[in-house]
Amino acid sequence: MISEVLFRTKEKTIYHDIIESLVTALEAKDIYTSGHSERVAFLSYELSKKIGLKGVDIENIHIAAHLHDIGKIGVPDKVLNKQGKLLPYEWEYIKMHPKIGYNILSKSKKLKHIAKMVLYHHERWDGKGYPNGLIRTDIPLGARIIAICDSIDAMTSNRPYRKAMDFQICMKEVLINKAIMFDPYIIECIEDNLNFMRQIINLK
Repeated sequence: MISEVLFRTKEKTIYHDIIESLVTALEAKDIYTSGHSERVAFLSYELSKKIGLKGVDIENIHIAAHLHDIGKIGVPDKVLNKQGKLLPYEWEYIKMHPKIGYNILSKSKKLKHIAKMVLYHHERWDGKGYPNGLIRTDIPLGARIIAICDSIDAMTSNRPYRKAMDFQICMKEVLINKAIMFDPYIIECIEDNLNFMRQIINLK
C-alpha cells in the first residue's frame, strides 16, 4: 500500500512537471503572455471553489487553465507577437489555437477531459464563440470558468496596444457580458464575491 501511494505521488509530480514544461515552452515563444497562464489557473481554481466544485473537478480545471493557450505554440511568431492590430487573416491564425491545443493534449488518454476544456475555452454563452459555436451548457463547465478568468486577466494586464484596466472597469465589462459571452450563474458568483475577486486580481 505504501509503495502504491509513493508511486502515485511520484507519477503526479512528473505529470505536473510536464505541464509546467509545456507552459514554459509557450511563454518562451509568446513574450506578451508571460505569467498569464499561471494567473488564469490560479483565478480559475479559486473561482471553482467559490462555485462549490471540489476534488478532481477543481484539479482538472486548474490544469486546463494552465494549458488553455498551449495551442499558441502552433501560431506563427510574427502573428503571436505582433504589436499592432491583427489583420483578418492573422486573426484566423489566432483562432486556431484552441484546436491545436486540443490536438496536442488529446494524444494522452489522461488529458482527454482537460483537452476538451482547452478546445472550448473561447466558446460563448450566446453561441457566437469559436471553434464550434457551442451554446450555453453545451460548453463544458470548466471551459466556461476558464473563459471568464482568461478575459479578466487579459483586461487587467498591460498589453502593447493598451494599459491594464482597473478593477471596476473590468468588472463592468464582465457584467455587461453576463448571459452574452459568459455563463450568468458564474457571473452571479463573481457579483457575490467582488471583494474576494479584487483581492485575487490585486495579487498580480
